[in-house]
Amino acid sequence: MTPVLVGFGRALRDAGLAVGPGDVGTYCAAAATLDPTDLTDLYWTGRATLVSRRADLAAYDDVFHRYFLGGKRLVDELLRLTAQVSAEAESTLEVPLGDNPEEPGSDEEQATMGLVASAADVLRHRTFADCTPEELRAVRRITARLRLDPPRRRTRRSRPSARGRRPDLRRTVREGLRLHGEPVPLRWREPRVRPRPLVLILDVSGSMADHSRALLQFAWSARRAVVKVEVFCFGTRLSRITPALRRRSLDRALADAAEVVFDWDGGTRIGASLDRFVRTAGRRGVARGGVVVICSDGMDRGDPDLLAGAMERLARQCRRIVWCTPHGPASSVGLMVAEPFIDLVVRGGDLASLAELADLLPTLP
Repeated sequence: MTPVLVGFGRALRDAGLAVGPGDVGTYCAAAATLDPTDLTDLYWTGRATLVSRRADLAAYDDVFHRYFLGGKRLVDELLRLTAQVSAEAESTLEVPLGDNPEEPGSDEEQATMGLVASAADVLRHRTFADCTPEELRAVRRITARLRLDPPRRRTRRSRPSARGRRPDLRRTVREGLRLHGEPVPLRWREPRVRPRPLVLILDVSGSMADHSRALLQFAWSARRAVVKVEVFCFGTRLSRITPALRRRSLDRALADAAEVVFDWDGGTRIGASLDRFVRTAGRRGVARGGVVVICSDGMDRGDPDLLAGAMERLARQCRRIVWCTPHGPASSVGLMVAEPFIDLVVRGGDLASLAELADLLPTLP
């Protein structure tokens, strides 16, 4: 799509807009993180990066509609790409028609948008194991847009506040000296907050084959949104994939993670993997004061006593333990062994449950 976007910038210059090479580069960089078949995203991204004056909005809208919707070859290419993504993406090719968003559309357009909302709602509650390849690609697009907000904790440091918990005498006295003794309102301070560390431990064994890729996509989204996050995978042994998920492209991130994890779709040794974690990364303080999210079905083939001992040590190393399972609580022997040390058990078999998990994490104490 880069030549297409560069050609769009050239068309804007021909129409009299002040669009320089740097503006076009910014537009291409921003569009690289979007779905190239979504014309709505392309429209608003270009409007934010290529238009600097309100008087140019009308010309921008005219060039956009003529360039992207007037050329038969380009329209065919976009429709071909859209058909490969998902049926849900086909109905999102909606381009704003200028500065009048309150203008109602036709009945046919409203019916199409209603079908899109209905299909998206069904897709959110369908388990990953029952999704078709086209639906999994649509799930991937939605998962990539999830934004994770980790729980936060108060630190010993404080910051100025309009109405804090304790008075700031230093600022109050300084303000009084500046005003030569005139009465000044009392200044306040409040504690600073800092995000807690987040550790994701994902099960990529054979029993989780229908869910492991979606969980990795969720971890990639979490890695983009949260600074202090560590991601580990395990089947029969533990592997750290945090560096692989630093890629901006999801496909390249998953490919790098697949090269690191050698026991993909193999056996399951939850106890041995968690014991390895608490003896290596846990001792280095990776999970100290943080939240550990274990995504697994709990079908362990190892020693239950080893799993119980690892969970007990992990509970002492971190703040909270959340177990995300696609089959619900008490669905396996491993989960029953680990349950006394778990603070929260949530479902993670569909897109809606992952979104609920993302909303639940900021509320953890």
